[in-house]
Amino acid sequence: MKTRKAIDTLSIATKVVLPNDTNTLGNLFGGELLAWMDVIASVAAHRHCRRVVVTASVNHVSFKKPIKQASIVTLEAKVSRSFYSSMEIIIDVFVEDQVTGAREKCNDAIYTFVAVDQHGGPIQVPELIPESKEEIERFNAALRRKQLSLILAGKMDPSEASELKRLFK
Repeated sequence: MKTRKAIDTLSIATKVVLPNDTNTLGNLFGGELLAWMDVIASVAAHRHCRRVVVTASVNHVSFKKPIKQASIVTLEAKVSRSFYSSMEIIIDVFVEDQVTGAREKCNDAIYTFVAVDQHGGPIQVPELIPESKEEIERFNAALRRKQLSLILAGKMDPSEASELKRLFK
């Protein structure tokens, strides 16, 4: 199976926060942002495996700053690591200053997608090759997150979590 570079999965979407996207405080609904992140993450996952992908889990979401009505929001998603049939995708969310154009990171999330066949069963995905310093850091951290998730789900014995053990040595 052909390998793919992390940069080749980069997916970017830009949105304007409209009145119907906001709550009574004039901030973007969290659920709306989650939906935007799910869509852009699915594009990144699809670019990695070129197959139908489904959301397996939302592993982490950080709402660091509210996003106001009329804000210009850019979402950047990239696969951080692939496993047998799953892919971890990290989404960074930025708000653009409408006068200066400067971008400020206001939210981030980690989603997991699985590639599926025509019957909905999981299928193998290509190996991911990280290149930049950030891609390598995220690649390594993804395995630690996966091992922790497997331990918490009772699917892995803690003594087998090689990457987690390295944190404590």
